[in-house]
Amino acid sequence: MFKQRKTAARGFTLVELILTITILAIIVGMAIPLARNSIQRQKEQDLHYALREMRAAIDKFKAASDAGQIQVTLDGGGYPAKLQELVDGVPQVGGAPDKKLKFLRRVPVDPMTNSTDWGLRSYQDDPKNKSWGGQNVFDVYTKSGGTALDGTKYGDW
Repeated sequence: MFKQRKTAARGFTLVELILTITILAIIVGMAIPLARNSIQRQKEQDLHYALREMRAAIDKFKAASDAGQIQVTLDGGGYPAKLQELVDGVPQVGGAPDKKLKFLRRVPVDPMTNSTDWGLRSYQDDPKNKSWGGQNVFDVYTKSGGTALDGTKYGDW
């Protein structure tokens, strides 16, 4: 006489909810270190690019001085006196006095220290020494004391 209606269960059981939350927590727990490493890796790539850009500009300056295109000081060895000289430019030999030969658009920002204050080495300095003699700019390095993902020091790059 009376018809029993089967009611379909609606919603999730407690076990299903706990299992879903646990799986989501594991996935999020694995994603956070990957995100941190990808940010660090991007900063390291930016540091490599900035160092390569400045070192290429220093090499171009040296090549121009060796070719006699720009006038250099005797104690400079054909290298720029300071890093900003690559941005400001130097007058060309035999060229118009108002036209300068420029090697960089701007001094790149160090992604590890967020400043344009780079460590400098002159040609006369000891390669392992971290103090700048001030004669010229032969090489640049970051002043960050951090360690890269591969275990090397950023200052050694």
